[in-house]
Amino acid sequence: MKKKVYYRYNPTNESYERVFPSRSQRIWAWTKYLLEGIAISAAILISLYILIDLPKEKYLRKQNEALRERVNELDERLGNAIQVMNNLADRDNNFYRVIMQIDPLTARQRFAGLNRFDSADIIDLPDNEKLAEVTDKLLFLERQVYVQSLSFDRLAEAINQNSDRLSHIPSIQPVSQEDMTQMASGYGWRVDPIYGTSKHHDGMDFAAPVGTSVYATGDGTVSQAGWNTGYGNTIDINHGYNYTTRFAHLSEILVSPGQKVKRGDLIGKVGNTGKSTGSHLHYEVRLKGVPQNPVNYYFQDLSPEEYAQMVNDSENAGHVMD
Repeated sequence: MKKKVYYRYNPTNESYERVFPSRSQRIWAWTKYLLEGIAISAAILISLYILIDLPKEKYLRKQNEALRERVNELDERLGNAIQVMNNLADRDNNFYRVIMQIDPLTARQRFAGLNRFDSADIIDLPDNEKLAEVTDKLLFLERQVYVQSLSFDRLAEAINQNSDRLSHIPSIQPVSQEDMTQMASGYGWRVDPIYGTSKHHDGMDFAAPVGTSVYATGDGTVSQAGWNTGYGNTIDINHGYNYTTRFAHLSEILVSPGQKVKRGDLIGKVGNTGKSTGSHLHYEVRLKGVPQNPVNYYFQDLSPEEYAQMVNDSENAGHVMD
């Protein structure tokens, strides 16, 4: 670049004289040029960084997106696992421990120690909030699994000490899975098929052809075997330990009052007697005279998959047949 030359007018001799800059002025000029060059270069580099993805940047961005998707997937799976554990804990407190007459676990016992976690311990990342949420869920699930494992150990110990009780508690389906046509209705509030009014259905209806075998669901003594208004041909069994079961709308009764029965014994045949709109078995389980949801009492003869299907069917079956 051509060097600039400066002149100054001298009125004394009425001529222009060349002006030579001082050392400091020259240094400042070169410094200014250098700073301008740096600023322009930085602006160009920043623009390229923002507008153009370098191979490494594209790779890291892709990895980050994959990691975020994985965290979201883990979050969803943890949520499902926690729901399963919540259901298991509810069954543990309200069914298994009731059977063994063991006090239910309190919330403090199940969730003690979880408040020690501090999400601030997690490294500060853009997805820090989601990572903290997933970590919270993982700790929650680990605690539930640990406590539930201890609870099952306690139940196993109680079972070994109460084998007679277990043989009497109803714990199988009254109609075999192979013979059952469908789950007609589960336990809960339903619309009466004859009167059209809302009423509580105290048992479960198993739709099956007339003559299908009906089995005792636990050891006990037949307390009633005969006609019962509304229920038609009915069998009631007293299992002891405050448990009773009822089998209604039968076509045949194959036991008599006072007869001892074992779990799995043939006691009658499915029918359509009494207040009934189709061939089926109405089955009830009562504890201290209070109706229980029978779906909680099939733990001895159903696989986990069959049990899950049974729960789903009982909750969604709304066609009451009696």
